[in-house]
Amino acid sequence: MQSDQDLVFQSYGRCCNRDTFFSDFYDNFMGKSDEVRQMFVDTDMPAQRHLLRNGIMQLILFSRGLPGTKLKALGKSHNRDGYNIRPHLYNTWLEALLETLRKHDPVYNERIDTAWRRALAPGIDLIKGAY
Repeated sequence: MQSDQDLVFQSYGRCCNRDTFFSDFYDNFMGKSDEVRQMFVDTDMPAQRHLLRNGIMQLILFSRGLPGTKLKALGKSHNRDGYNIRPHLYNTWLEALLETLRKHDPVYNERIDTAWRRALAPGIDLIKGAY
């Protein structure tokens, strides 16, 4: 049986090959609440999508055992003294991501959903812990 990390890495690869994956994610995420929408009012969205692509990869790499150096920096930039991303919003972010993955990964199933949740949880907790 494949590891969670392998399932996630392959799922992410399938989604990255879809041109609209990252824009669909932001449409979904911003549709979750006014609070989320307000965070992106003056944002350069093409640049933001690039940052998202890298951020998800950092979460995946952390789950595969790489050091959390970049995630710690992300946590610092997103903490109350930075972008002030409140911890509860990471749950909203994760749900938006999983919904978007489900839409774009043609083989997405319950096992892959569980693998994503398990793989991303430690990195998300690291970022939230910096708040």
